[in-house]
Amino acid sequence: MSNNKYLEMLAQKYPNHRSVNAEIVNLRAILALPKGTEYFLSDLHGEYDAFQYFVRSASGTIKMKIDENFGAILSATDREQLAALIYDPINELKRREANEADFNAWCSSAIYRLIIICRAVSNKYTRSKVRRILPDNTGYIMDELMFADDDDNRQKYYQEIIDSVIEFKIAKTLITEIANTISELAVDHLHIIGDIFDRGPKPHRIMDFLMSRRSVDIQWGNHDVVWMGAACGNRPCIANIIRMNVSYNNFDMLEYGYGINLRPLATRAQQIYGDDPCTGFMPHVLEKNRFDPIPEELAAKMHKMIAIIQFKVEGQTIMNHPEFKLDHRLMLDKINLDEGTVNCYGEVYPIKDTNLPTIDPADPYKLSPEEEEVMVALEASITNSKKLQEHINFLYTHGALFTTYNGNLLFHGCIPFTEDGDFMEVTIAGKTNHGAGLMRQLDQELREVYFNPRCELDKADAANLMWYLWLGPDSPLFGKDKMTTFERLFIADKSTHKEHTVPYYKLIKNKDICIKIIRDFDLDPSKGIILNGHVPVKIKDGESPIKGEGKLIVIDGGISKAYQKTTGIAGYTFIFNSWFMALSEHEPYHPLQPDGTQEFNNPNIVTTHTLPARMLIIDTDIGKVLQSQIDDLQQLNAEFRKGTIKEVYPKRGKYYSKN
Repeated sequence: MSNNKYLEMLAQKYPNHRSVNAEIVNLRAILALPKGTEYFLSDLHGEYDAFQYFVRSASGTIKMKIDENFGAILSATDREQLAALIYDPINELKRREANEADFNAWCSSAIYRLIIICRAVSNKYTRSKVRRILPDNTGYIMDELMFADDDDNRQKYYQEIIDSVIEFKIAKTLITEIANTISELAVDHLHIIGDIFDRGPKPHRIMDFLMSRRSVDIQWGNHDVVWMGAACGNRPCIANIIRMNVSYNNFDMLEYGYGINLRPLATRAQQIYGDDPCTGFMPHVLEKNRFDPIPEELAAKMHKMIAIIQFKVEGQTIMNHPEFKLDHRLMLDKINLDEGTVNCYGEVYPIKDTNLPTIDPADPYKLSPEEEEVMVALEASITNSKKLQEHINFLYTHGALFTTYNGNLLFHGCIPFTEDGDFMEVTIAGKTNHGAGLMRQLDQELREVYFNPRCELDKADAANLMWYLWLGPDSPLFGKDKMTTFERLFIADKSTHKEHTVPYYKLIKNKDICIKIIRDFDLDPSKGIILNGHVPVKIKDGESPIKGEGKLIVIDGGISKAYQKTTGIAGYTFIFNSWFMALSEHEPYHPLQPDGTQEFNNPNIVTTHTLPARMLIIDTDIGKVLQSQIDDLQQLNAEFRKGTIKEVYPKRGKYYSKN
C-alpha cells in the first residue's frame, strides 16, 4: 500500500508512459557518462588565497587540458598566460588591458581559446547540466559558442556574436564568466577534509566560497568543531577560538568578517597589563590587517588576557565534568607565584611570566569582574553573528564527522586504536563504542548538541562535547595525548611542549590496519582507500603521504603558512577522475605583485592509483541513486499497464485520463 502511494505521487510528475520512458532514456544515458572529477583538500586553516587558486586551477588539471588542446599550436608562454587568465581573470584582464596594443583583438582571441577549454572540461556532462551551470547573463552566448560546429554557414554567426560582444564592451565580463565556468566544470565535486578555521586570516571567505559551490561536502576537523562549539555559546570553545586568532593577528576576520566585538578585550587588557610588555604573547603575523591594524604590543596584551580566561573556563569545565578525565590539565592551581614556579606533571619548572594579577590563589579558576565582562561580550557577539551562524549551519548541512563517497572513506583525524592494533573502546557522552560505531555515535551527538540539546542542558553546556573533541586524548579529531598550550606559553623547557600522537599514526603504515578500518565502515578494501588530514606530512624529512601501501593518503601538506617550514611544501590536493587517482604537491602560492603580475606554479602530479577501466557514473554512488530511480519508473510503467494507476495526457493545455 505504501509503495502504491509512492508510485501515485511519482505519477504526478510523470503522468503517462511516454513521460516515464523519456526520463528512463535520459537516466540511462547519464549512467553511461564518465564519472566527474572529485577534488580533495584538507587543513585549509584560513588560507583563502591559496585555496581558491588550487580549486580554480584544479591542481594542474586545467593546465593539462590547455596542453592537450593547444600544445601543438601555442607556445609554452602563451599556454601559461591562458592558464593565468583562467586562474585569476580579473587581475589578468587588468594587466592585459594596460599592456596590449590592441586589447579588443586580444579579447577576441582569448574568447575563442577559453571556449575550446570550456568545451573540453564539459564533455563529461549532459548539455542540460552544463546549461544549468552557465551564468545567467552571458550563458546564452557561451552556450552558442561552446556547442559550435565547423559548418561554414555557422562561422559568420559565431563571429558576429564575438564582434557584438566586443562592440558592446562586455568582453571582460564574458571572459571572466567563461573562466569561472571552466573552473566550476573542472571540479565536479569538492571534498574538504577538515580544518577550515584558525591560523590563516580568511576562513570566512573560504566558507563563502564553499557555499557558492554546487557540489561540496566537508568532514569536520578539530578546528572546525571548536568553532561549532563557540557558535553554541560554549565558553571554553569561545576562549580558544579568540585566543588562537588573536595570537595569529586575525583581527580583520574576527571583527569585520564575523562582527565579533573585541573592544572590551582590548580595553581591559590595556588596563590590566598596561606596563607589561607581554613578550611571551606576541602575535604570529602571517598577514597584515587591512581594516583593523591592532598594534602588536596591544595584541600581545589581548592574547595574554584571553589565554588566562581560557585556562580558567577550561578548568571550571574540567572540574564540572570528571568523566572527561582531564584533571591533569588543571595548571593554574599549581602555580607558585612567590617562588615563580609551576608544578607540571609532578615536575617543578620556572614559570616565564609571573605577572598574573587576575589569578586569585585562593580560587584560581574564578573569573575576575573584568574577565567576566569580556566573556559576556564575546558570547553575545558570537552567538548573534549572523554570518558565523550561517557558516556553522552550512557545516552541519554539508558536513559530517566522516563521509563514504564512491567507495572511499574520508575523515579528518584518526580512529582510536590500542598499541596492539585493536580498535580502542572509547567512552564519550556516556556511551562506549569503537571504530566506525564511535564515529557514527559522535556524528549524531554533535548534531543533537546543535539542533536538539537534551532538555536538562542548555546549548552552551551541551557543547562541552565539542570542546572535549577539540583536545581530548580519546578524541578521534585530536589524536594526541594532550594539548600543551599552557606549557608553550609559560614554561621554557621544550620537553614539556611535546604532544605525543596516538597509536593510529604508526599503525596506518600497515596495510592490514588500513584494510581493517575500511571494512569496519562497510566498504570494499579492494577498491576503496582512506583520505585523511590533520597531521602535516614532513616531506623535507623524507616522510611520505602514502601509507599502508597506498590504502591511505594523508593530504595535509601545509597549505597553512604556519606549517610550511615544517613540511617543506605548500600543501597537497588529491584528484579522483574517471581514469586515475593522483596526488598534487604544491609550491607556495604567490600573491599578486604591485606591478600586476602574478606567478603561478604548476604542481607536481603523481598518479597513485590507475583504474582497471574507465569509471562511469553507473559505477558511482550517484549511479546507484539513478538506477533506483529507473527501477521506480519501471514499476510505475507496470502499474500504468495494469491500469491500477491511471495515465493522464495533456489536451489543449489541460490533462485528461486515457481511461
